[in-house]
Amino acid sequence: MNDHPTRKTLPRLDESLLTHLPPFSRLEKRQIRTILDQATSRRYEAGVAVFREGHPADRFYMLLDGYVRVVRITATGEQVTALHIPAGQLLGIARAIGRDTYPATAMTATESIVLSWPTRLWDTFVAEYDGFATETYKTVGHRVGEMNTRIVELATQQVEQRVANALLRLINQTGRKVEGGIEIDFPITRHDLSELTATTLHTVSRLLSGWEKRGLVLSKRKRITVCDPHALVVLGQG
Repeated sequence: MNDHPTRKTLPRLDESLLTHLPPFSRLEKRQIRTILDQATSRRYEAGVAVFREGHPADRFYMLLDGYVRVVRITATGEQVTALHIPAGQLLGIARAIGRDTYPATAMTATESIVLSWPTRLWDTFVAEYDGFATETYKTVGHRVGEMNTRIVELATQQVEQRVANALLRLINQTGRKVEGGIEIDFPITRHDLSELTATTLHTVSRLLSGWEKRGLVLSKRKRITVCDPHALVVLGQG
C-alpha cells in the first residue's frame, strides 16, 4: 500500500464547495470562508492511506471527491474492508466517538480530493457552527447502523444473500446509471467483495459468474454493474 500521497496544494477553494454539504449547509458564506482558510487541501492517488488505524487522530477530514475504503486489520494481520465512504462525507472523526486514535485505516479507492483540519479545531466547529454537530452524529449513527446490519447478515444470512445485499448497498451509495444497469462508481474487485461479506474469493467468483450468466450483473476490469436490481433484492431476501 502506498503511504506517499500527492501533497500538492490545491488552488484557493471556493465557498460553494461546502455550501451543499450537510455539516456546513446552514452556515453563512463568511463562516465557510473561515473554515476553508483553516483547512489543508490535498489530492491523493488511488491506493493511498489518508490515515492509519491506531495512529494519533490529529486531523479530521472531508472527502470532496473520490471514494474511500475503511479498512480494519485483524489480530492475525488480515485486511478487512469494513465499509465505503462516498464524496461529501466527513471521515477520521475519532473525536466524535471519544477516541484520540483512528479506529480504522482510510484507503483511497480512487483518486481523491480531501480537506482536513487539526483536531484542536473540533470543539470550535461543534460549538460555533450550526448543524455541524447534528450532522456529524447522524453520520456516526448511520455508519454504526450499517455495521450492525452487516453483523446481523453474517449471523443470519446465507452467503448468496450477503453478497446480493452488499451489491445493493454499494449501488445505493455510489451507483451511477450506465447502459445496461447501475454501475458501482469506483473500482471494486471480487476480493474486495469477499472482504465486505466475510466470504471466500472462490465463492464470490462463483456467485458473480452465475449471476452474469443469468443477466443479473456484469463484472469486468474491477467494475461491477448491476443489470437487474430487483432480482438482487429477491436474492437478498432469501
